[in-house]
Amino acid sequence: MKHVLKSLVLAGAVAIVLAPVQARADGWIAPWLGSSFGSSIDNGRGTFGVSAGGMGAGIVGGEVDFGYNPSFFGTVNDFGNNSVLTATGNLIIGIPIGGTSGKGVRPYVLGGVGLIRTQIEGVNTVALFRPSSSNNMFGWDVGAGVMGFFNDHIGLRGEMRYLRATHDMNSGINTIDLNGDKLHFWRPSIGVVFR
Repeated sequence: MKHVLKSLVLAGAVAIVLAPVQARADGWIAPWLGSSFGSSIDNGRGTFGVSAGGMGAGIVGGEVDFGYNPSFFGTVNDFGNNSVLTATGNLIIGIPIGGTSGKGVRPYVLGGVGLIRTQIEGVNTVALFRPSSSNNMFGWDVGAGVMGFFNDHIGLRGEMRYLRATHDMNSGINTIDLNGDKLHFWRPSIGVVFR
């Protein structure tokens, strides 16, 4: 648990350091819903979370993103309770078409680093034996999306994000991924943006 807290603090610190401090900062919070596909997971697994960030002059800023993927690896019957939690701090670059207030559209790209945590509590194979595993992995993400605003304060956000762990889930050893066996997945999402 100490590693999770350290990683969350690190992700938040990265986002704060990367966010420019200006009098005209444009901040937002965006709860979202999405799905995950790719890697060794069943495609289309539901996910949800929240992103919060800000941009100085509407162009460059920082973002903190938290995501939770229940039943990430498969059904409870096959794998028991299982999930993936992600917490990343990102640099975000966008172009506010229509300005930073009122109606407008902002396409953006982002990238950053943070925590990818897996949790698997296996199904009961023997009466008193319930195998379980959890891993905290350093990871990175890149993505692109668009925010569209209806007025000064409310809009919609759609995005496609790629997330990847930097070390193998089973060994916990940092290695170069030559076989594509590290945890990685795509996450399309849509959410409401409160600016």
